[in-house]
Amino acid sequence: MKPVPVRRVVTGHDAQGRSIVDSDAPSPHVRSSEHRPGIVYHNLWTTPGAPAPIDGPVDPVSEAMTLQPPSSGSNFRMVEFGPESEYPPDPSAVLAGFAELGAASEAVVAQGLARHPAMHRTHSVDYAIVIEGEIWLLLDEGETLLKQGDICIQRATNHAWSNRSERRCVMAFVLLDGA
Repeated sequence: MKPVPVRRVVTGHDAQGRSIVDSDAPSPHVRSSEHRPGIVYHNLWTTPGAPAPIDGPVDPVSEAMTLQPPSSGSNFRMVEFGPESEYPPDPSAVLAGFAELGAASEAVVAQGLARHPAMHRTHSVDYAIVIEGEIWLLLDEGETLLKQGDICIQRATNHAWSNRSERRCVMAFVLLDGA
């Protein structure tokens, strides 16, 4: 699946304190994995803690992407999910994909409890917004279909995202470190 570029506009201030556009370009932080074909991550912004720094680097995203946000911080990303009919998730490959994100321990499949190979849990509150397409949210008990414009507030529960449609689904995620 060829990733669709995500334009990232970052504002700031000039020397006189006036608001300006500091950066306007496709996000340079696009990541995929041989272990998770059909999944593409666009890492857009990271904050190291709260309160979030207003000034600072125009690009605080590191190349070493992790699933979990920094301690007391946040991650903002877009994720493209290809249809599972084209990319059926294999449990051992999904586990290797989570390991690449530093999240092998978050993968519920490793514990033998998963309803879906991509079941995982992060210690965060996640705002998930369906931008394009549709996707199923699977939980330990039950599942629900989310469509374009729907929002899920994910509160550190075991979950998986399953694209059962025949077209890609694009979601925006803001992950806030949880307490």
